[in-house]
Amino acid sequence: MPTGAPIWKMMHPHRQMMTMQLLQCQVCTKPARTKQGLIFLGGPKDQDPTQPEILTNQPPVCAKHVRTVAALCPHMETQPMVFLAQSAPMYGVTGVLYGRLASGKLHVVARPDHAVSYGHQDLPTFLASQMVRRIKSFRVLSLDELLEDLDTAA
Repeated sequence: MPTGAPIWKMMHPHRQMMTMQLLQCQVCTKPARTKQGLIFLGGPKDQDPTQPEILTNQPPVCAKHVRTVAALCPHMETQPMVFLAQSAPMYGVTGVLYGRLASGKLHVVARPDHAVSYGHQDLPTFLASQMVRRIKSFRVLSLDELLEDLDTAA
């Protein structure tokens, strides 16, 4: 288990990949699915909750660590936006697009500020740094509403 204070913005790429692939809690790496669904957290200004789908590079959180993430991650501002999802399929990756010069030397073509979907034509020359899931079929809750829901189900 990791020790020390978390550096939230710098999640290790392998840990991010494993927790995203296996839908594990970003804190303890145990299964993140609850009876109500998967819990994804976002900063209060990160997403438009009226959209039918949300893209996220943040791994889910288990019920045990929701309060921890909300309290310790400065980005959450202690009141995260909670997405309680029934479905969150893999979408794509974030990272850097590379190409070759006429000399054969590799160079950076672009650093997109958005996720590149699996199946995108540029994916073969894309160096991924984080995986992205598409959150579908979700409810938006406040932290207090989620905690009440979890307590009721327990």
